[in-house]
Amino acid sequence: MAVSRWRGLGVLAALALVAVLAVPGQAQVGKDRAGTITTGSAHSAALGESIAYNVYLPHGYDRGAGRYPVLYLLHGRGDTMQAWTQVKDTLDRLIQDKRIPGLIAVMPDAPWSGGGSWYVDSRYTGTDAPGRPVETALTRDLVNHVDSAYRTAPIRNARMVGGYSMGGYGALRFTLAHPDLFGSALVLSPAVYTPLPPADSSAREYGAFGLGDQKFADEVYRGLNYPDLLPGMDPELPVRLFVAVGDDEYANPDPADARHDLDFESEALYNTVRRAPGVSAEMRILDGGHDWSVWGPAFEQGMANLGPMLSVVPPTGLPAPLYGTAGTDWAGGVAAHADGSATLGLAAGGPVNGRPYAGKLDAVLIRRSPDGTPRWTRQLGTAADERLYGVAALPDGGVLAAGYTRGDLDGRHPGNTTDDAFVVRLDASGEVRWLTQFGAAGAADRAYGLTATSDGGGYLVGYTKGALAGTNSGDKDAFLTRVGADGQIGWTRQLGGAGEDKAYGVAADATGVFVAGSATAGLPGAPALGGLDGWIAGYGTDGTSRWVSAAGGDGDDRLSAVTVTTDGLAVATGESGGDLLAVAYTSGGRQKWSRTVATPAPDAGAGVVALPGGAVEVIGYTRGRIGVAAGGADVLAVRLSGTGRQQAAAQFGTARDDGVDPFAEPNLYATPTPAGDVLVTGLTYGTPGDGTAPGNGDVFLATVDPTG
Repeated sequence: MAVSRWRGLGVLAALALVAVLAVPGQAQVGKDRAGTITTGSAHSAALGESIAYNVYLPHGYDRGAGRYPVLYLLHGRGDTMQAWTQVKDTLDRLIQDKRIPGLIAVMPDAPWSGGGSWYVDSRYTGTDAPGRPVETALTRDLVNHVDSAYRTAPIRNARMVGGYSMGGYGALRFTLAHPDLFGSALVLSPAVYTPLPPADSSAREYGAFGLGDQKFADEVYRGLNYPDLLPGMDPELPVRLFVAVGDDEYANPDPADARHDLDFESEALYNTVRRAPGVSAEMRILDGGHDWSVWGPAFEQGMANLGPMLSVVPPTGLPAPLYGTAGTDWAGGVAAHADGSATLGLAAGGPVNGRPYAGKLDAVLIRRSPDGTPRWTRQLGTAADERLYGVAALPDGGVLAAGYTRGDLDGRHPGNTTDDAFVVRLDASGEVRWLTQFGAAGAADRAYGLTATSDGGGYLVGYTKGALAGTNSGDKDAFLTRVGADGQIGWTRQLGGAGEDKAYGVAADATGVFVAGSATAGLPGAPALGGLDGWIAGYGTDGTSRWVSAAGGDGDDRLSAVTVTTDGLAVATGESGGDLLAVAYTSGGRQKWSRTVATPAPDAGAGVVALPGGAVEVIGYTRGRIGVAAGGADVLAVRLSGTGRQQAAAQFGTARDDGVDPFAEPNLYATPTPAGDVLVTGLTYGTPGDGTAPGNGDVFLATVDPTG
């Protein structure tokens, strides 16, 4: 299978192609496929002694040369390193069933402070059992030893820490205090208390949170606990947490301490950390008490949730530079030109490249030379909002761009306060040839999609809350508009049912026009499937309606973009029930194939580009793992054959959300280049590894080589 190569206009970065992990059965692992557990010892300079540990090595470790991720497992107070050995069979099965990658599991012994070290660097100096620097010993000395003694990948994406009870506290602290070391944590029945432990808690007894000759000091505990750690979290080093607790855990006998029951504290932990920047979390409440009736199944569920994100390969980031301002910015489309240049569209919350800023959001177009240097920038705006939703190359080197304005963008709509659609034509030097603003009086109209025609005009799609052509059928109707090379509207077709209908994508060839969108209550000729429906419609080049077909299932579905393949199929992409969806139709409206790409997390298609031989490259986003996860939502590229077979898939991004906005709407565009690559632009809230970010949401531009 070929590997897709991403590059920022000349900067190449390889992405591993990883198949979606299958959901397995529960078959037992034969001895010939089982891992092994042995003992080890690591000298600790911090402790001045050795750290004993058990180590699980997966099947095949001794015969290979590859590197592995590492799982560190911390036991509870009073237990030893032997406690975690009982998860060996679970690890064997998860690895054999390909639910998680092969990994090394290290189970350190923690006898210090009478077995009650809580995995922190203690400041207790009492003569009975003075505190020890346990946190430093494990996070520095043990980790360094493991990375030198075993074939690990010494990156945060390849390290996870887990623990139960006191070990759950340690796993949480290690991850939040050392996100440069650990990317995720299994936090099982964690003995974390806020603001302070109950009066009878063993956290007060062993000196872990002591100061001088005091075995417990309020200020020490507060300073080490998670509420004090969260404000300092770096969103560029995101961590994932899996929190689990039993529904029958120990209950504090004093009603005044009921707040400190572990189920209550675990829920408080979950509801706090999931609101913290750079932290994502899952929560489970299982049937059972403070014992392995909970920790066993919770470990398996947690590993199935977090384990697939472990990777010995660093994620591929976004190319620099980003485009935008310190204000709010959105991607608005991209066009590729015959001379190798590109025109990038965006909506900007401030001035770009020194151009005058009108206010709120302005529509901005930037022409880039093949080497990445800007040729010109055109900023269009009013005191109200302008958004771009499509940029298309013209044969003469110019571009069309479309979107909506809430002001008087063309100078012929004074007093306008509702959304109007607009389309603008710029020549190759960035001068405005014409700008056409249109809409139903007093109603909202938005253009959401655009494709150019060979005569210098184009087709626009979007929605209207009024009547652009005929009468309005419901809340919003979709529209298709033909605009000529002179900016004059040739015709408009309105399509709607009783609900809210929108068109997002449009594509055309010499024989027809294809439109894709969403509907809440069905369309004429396409009965409702349930929830939000995706739909695709075929028109003649004169606007004659030919057919309409619904796509998806009984959940929420949407089709966001469409292209015409070299085989003459209309291929649309979007989402269906939280999965990426791609569907292909003949020019007569018969469905040829349908394909979903799914992870356990949300996935969606946003752009689709025709490739030679009938294949397509689908661009979207995923919050799961298809390749190597970078964090948050990542940009996803999937190559499908002319028959819908998945040929390759990869993802890239930053530590934060890429390709999707805070409203879960995709903000991505893709277009083919004359060289056979695919240009991709979209929204990012992160920072490239080799650049900076203006902030508050910016726009990236990258290239994928689908034949790589």
